[in-house]
Amino acid sequence: MKLIIIGTGYVGLVTGACFSEMGNNVYCIDIDNGKVKSLKKGIVPIYEPGLEELVLKNQSKGDLIFTNNLKEGLDNSNICFIAVGTPMGEDGSANLQHVLDAAKDIGQLINHDLIVVNKSTVPVGTADKVKSTILNELDQRNLKLNIEVVSNPEFLKEGSAVEDFMRPDRVIIGSDNGKVIETLKELYAPFTANHERFITMDVRSAEMTKYAANAMLATRISFMNEMANICEKVGADVNNVRRGIGSDKRIGYNFLYAGCGYGGSCFPKDVKALIKTAAHNGYDANILEAVESLNNQQKLSLVRKVVNRFGENLSGFTFGIWGLSFKPETDDMREAPSVIIINKLCELGAKVQVYDPQAMEVAEKYYFEDNRKVKYAKNKYDALDSVHSLLLLTEWKEFRSPDFEEMSKRMNNKIIFDGRNQYNKEILREVGFEYHQIGNGFKGS
Repeated sequence: MKLIIIGTGYVGLVTGACFSEMGNNVYCIDIDNGKVKSLKKGIVPIYEPGLEELVLKNQSKGDLIFTNNLKEGLDNSNICFIAVGTPMGEDGSANLQHVLDAAKDIGQLINHDLIVVNKSTVPVGTADKVKSTILNELDQRNLKLNIEVVSNPEFLKEGSAVEDFMRPDRVIIGSDNGKVIETLKELYAPFTANHERFITMDVRSAEMTKYAANAMLATRISFMNEMANICEKVGADVNNVRRGIGSDKRIGYNFLYAGCGYGGSCFPKDVKALIKTAAHNGYDANILEAVESLNNQQKLSLVRKVVNRFGENLSGFTFGIWGLSFKPETDDMREAPSVIIINKLCELGAKVQVYDPQAMEVAEKYYFEDNRKVKYAKNKYDALDSVHSLLLLTEWKEFRSPDFEEMSKRMNNKIIFDGRNQYNKEILREVGFEYHQIGNGFKGS
């Protein structure tokens, strides 16, 4: 099939690369000329396992075309995916400006019938707005075309997005047009050998499903963090509690790990947007408001532990930081706990030495550019030179089994604040470390 993807951000680039891998002809459009030029050279602006290989392979075959010429892409496509950003507005609601701008451009340039697919995460009712915007532009051109607007929410996890697209848990299509549904079913057929994974519903339910899914996962994380905080008060171990409740098939283990809060481009934004959607419709989303509030508090949980250990004046102290991205296998630092934690430590007078396998450049360029208290290490052990303790903030694989003897030689104090509950307490006890977890911990022997 012939497709056009408007937006070459995280979702658009993965979508375009994966569809082209299955033999479709895909135009990827972006208004950022610099980004388009880089992509044409094979320079992928984000880190995502497997993505660069797909882009290079399919661009060389001519199945994946990067351009800022929207008209060319529309003229050569019969399905158009909108995959632009929906950043959080000042009031917490989703900002639809980029989505509606894309719809307006489509209406001004399209000359044939078109299926428009909303891939961006958008509030309930956006498909109606997109269609109205396109039709208004067509009316001004005195042009009558059949424009169908469909909701097709993405469920890609950063760090495994290519795998998620290639082998999806489900593909949801929101439409009441049987012919359109069959077309999209054919498009997604290579990815949904199990037809139960292809789910159809009305447009508004599809739009709501994305927010509901992310809100549920965010709720599980905040719930478990609440349990961890209670465990600390009563002397229980949250890791044992997790094992105990996760074994219940109705609950399961996924998204049931205590830590220093969730971040990224989806959960924080989507929870806020759903709260606003509820409010706009006269409903107070008390549970979601509590989820958001607890997550904001949780991001400072490690700082509170540091203050309890070293005092409120951290001048003269240096802390090693392992992990800057909000999760492993990505360089994304949007809403990452590391940003809140590092800024607060520096505000209290401390210096930090940071290391992350992928997010160092992003951190220095966008988050701590003017912060002279942040030093960037070449590797994880260099980040520990003469520090008073280590804070583990992201559970990258290379942090899972470190050389504790090497760490002991580098660090001033053998103290670890573990924001991801990654290490075995008994091993750390044996090698003489003081260990502080979310939901449990112990002082060194």
